[in-house]
Amino acid sequence: MSPVHVKKICCIGAGYVGGPTCAVIALKCPHIQVTIVDLNQARVDAWNSKDFALPIYEPGLEEVVRQARGRNLFFSTDVDKGIEEADLIFVSVNTPTKKSGVGAGFAADLNYVELATRRIATVATSSKIVVEKSTVPCRTAESMRTILEANSKPNCRFDILSNPEFLAEGTAIADLFSPDRVLIGSLQSQEGLNACASLKEVYANWVPNERILTVGLWSSELSKLAANAMLAQRISSINALSAICEATGANIDEVAHAIGYDTRIGPKFLKASVGFGGSCFQKDILNLVYLSESLHLPEVAAYWRQVVEMNEHQKKRFSKRVVDTLFNTITGKRIAVLGFAFKADTGDTRESAAITLIKDFQSEKAFVNVYDPQVPHEQIWADLLEASPHLSIESIKKQVNISPSALEACKNAEAVVIATEWKEFKEIDWEAVYAGMNKPAFVFDGRLLIDAEKLRKIGFTVTTIGRPSATLQS
Repeated sequence: MSPVHVKKICCIGAGYVGGPTCAVIALKCPHIQVTIVDLNQARVDAWNSKDFALPIYEPGLEEVVRQARGRNLFFSTDVDKGIEEADLIFVSVNTPTKKSGVGAGFAADLNYVELATRRIATVATSSKIVVEKSTVPCRTAESMRTILEANSKPNCRFDILSNPEFLAEGTAIADLFSPDRVLIGSLQSQEGLNACASLKEVYANWVPNERILTVGLWSSELSKLAANAMLAQRISSINALSAICEATGANIDEVAHAIGYDTRIGPKFLKASVGFGGSCFQKDILNLVYLSESLHLPEVAAYWRQVVEMNEHQKKRFSKRVVDTLFNTITGKRIAVLGFAFKADTGDTRESAAITLIKDFQSEKAFVNVYDPQVPHEQIWADLLEASPHLSIESIKKQVNISPSALEACKNAEAVVIATEWKEFKEIDWEAVYAGMNKPAFVFDGRLLIDAEKLRKIGFTVTTIGRPSATLQS
């Protein structure tokens, strides 16, 4: 039996991974019909909107969709039709951390993966290659295979592949156009290797052969968790050092620059900040913690758990530094929080440091003005409500105000907190900001974004993460 030449692809899930990934596949493979299906009508309508008001903000994504949509890229809520027609199906649904039951707070909730798998088994009348695209625990493919085989129709064969995504939000399209690597995991049987060859042929339309790595199924699943855990570990490591810098008079930028020159370490992911966020890092590390505990490896679990604990400590440490600097109280004071997305060039707010900071400022009875150039207002309110479920939205709105611009957010504030490294925050008219603030005017840079000396000359008292307070500076 030879590999199948894929002519039709269906992607179940039109979110942050499935949407951009399959849009790029459609662009690069005009001979393949790509249909992205999702039960969320509003999301599909946004993907199909005439003015291209897409449900995801990602630089370059709109241009990709403009070129491919209606040609060989389609968005639909007809999940069954998509499954039935496809040769290859990507399962790219959400796998959030469980909120209740066994493994709550650590394990991945695989409910959506199982529902999608059962739907494939129910609907399919011909053989399919099923590709696990969601981030999942090791050996999830085995569960999917069991469900598919137990529910398949006669003469229906399902081959399972693991093809984890390694996208960074904000650069996802560039990552898809020129990936460091594409990882495909398969069973090492002849059927599994044939299925792997079929998916490899799709990516080979634009990805160099040496960057397409083929491995065992379980290695592929674990590699995704391992990659995110290692990246998050680097951030927590440099953030831990930033605390030492603040206490000793060292400068974290200089330290990171020095150690990054070591070719064994390299310069990437050595930028100290108020903490990492996003949908993947914390979720995947907690998943790894749960996996380690399930395998009776408590020391391994404790090691990885510390990465997340350090990240939470960094956020709390930063908000405490704001309070301490503002004469040990921010009660009744107005704080401008610039940025709500977890990082620049995305509208994603999942696990954003800004949520924790604002919650801390609320508990200190401060007033908060928040501004972000991309995050919808309803998303900000939803996140703040989820962070403080004991409060009503009316109570939150008494303390928190969403501003239409950075300049407006800073008016009559005692302090400005930079929570996201949006480029526009570097280019603000800081003299106008200073003129409109209460004095003394404070700036807290949680992203190593601004020229602290320039702001000090204007009159600001500037506190930068990973740098000592004025009394320690030499």
